[in-house]
Amino acid sequence: MKKLTAYSLPSALVFILASWSASLFAAVLPEDRTDVLYHRFEGGGVTIDGPSVLVRKGVAEKVSVWANYYVDFVSSASLDVITQGSAYTEERTETSTGFDYLRDRTIMSLSYTNSSESDYEAETFGLGLSQDFFGDLSTISLGYSQGNDTVRQNGSPDVQEPAQHQRFSIGWTQVLTKNWIVAVNSETVIDEGRLDNPYRGARYLGTDGAQQLFQPEKYPTTRNSDAFAIRSMVYLPYRASVRAEARIFQDSWGVKSTNYELRYVHPYKDSWIFEAKYRMYDQSKGADFYADLFPYSDPDRLDFRGRDKELAVFSNTAFGLGASYEFKAGWLSFFDKTTVNLYWDSIAFDYENYRDNNPENTEAFGTGNEPLYSFNANVVRFFLSAWY
Repeated sequence: MKKLTAYSLPSALVFILASWSASLFAAVLPEDRTDVLYHRFEGGGVTIDGPSVLVRKGVAEKVSVWANYYVDFVSSASLDVITQGSAYTEERTETSTGFDYLRDRTIMSLSYTNSSESDYEAETFGLGLSQDFFGDLSTISLGYSQGNDTVRQNGSPDVQEPAQHQRFSIGWTQVLTKNWIVAVNSETVIDEGRLDNPYRGARYLGTDGAQQLFQPEKYPTTRNSDAFAIRSMVYLPYRASVRAEARIFQDSWGVKSTNYELRYVHPYKDSWIFEAKYRMYDQSKGADFYADLFPYSDPDRLDFRGRDKELAVFSNTAFGLGASYEFKAGWLSFFDKTTVNLYWDSIAFDYENYRDNNPENTEAFGTGNEPLYSFNANVVRFFLSAWY
């Protein structure tokens, strides 16, 4: 049994992709560059690692073309897996490509991504538009993407169901002073189709009042979510910068969350850049149909049911450190600039209504009285970047 739990690799590509994107503060195409990345997430019985390679090249000073290849190797013995199935390994491969077109103060973008694994296929098309105003002090950006996925189940060839995801975004970036920039962003996502995990079960109490049993999850076939974020960056007199972010999220399933992040970036001499960050995430309300333990199994008494811990009430805190070094070696003179970069995050997850129901705990404390679940994770990103 596979795919009982899924982890998003926190910030594994977010940091890199941000550096690949066009400048937020002026209509300028991204620089020609190549990035080679290795990422690793380890925590909660799950290990995810793999490489990624991105190449970007400009054409005639008006177009920037890029392509990316990304691989996840997943090894999972998570709590869901050990209580409902067996440990598994699998591989996910993602390829994407796109281009940015510059016309005066406007950048138009188009992208395509394909992600493939043994029981899930995803295709996503994306469109973007950004426009500078008021002497390049203001930038408005619009984005739309549509994902068309196919959900399958290993061992059950008849399971092949669609899932569609539409994402709408709008953002405004404003240069307030020569040292202070603020950006606000709003995003709406519409999900339709098979949205649950075909391997995961919702647990319920057996008729003896002690045994834990499992029945298939059943999610709504639609989900609408909205997020709003504000970000700010202040440049300090000694070349360093402080960046702050606040974000709120809510959806039609009843989930509500907030997160806050503070980041400090400090250059040292001509070759080093150091970074430290602290992030807090609080999911103060879980999904309306979530429960750690359902009192009965009768499906007619429950329209929907789920026990995905990502739909529970939980929080996590992350502390991260990073360093970037620019090579000055003469043998690299055919590149405009070359850097080596290493980033590490330590993340602590704590759940308020999801219990650690491994067999030992259930036997020792009784079904529904197990200790609340928590775990720590480490994320490492190591990459080389070359500009040309």
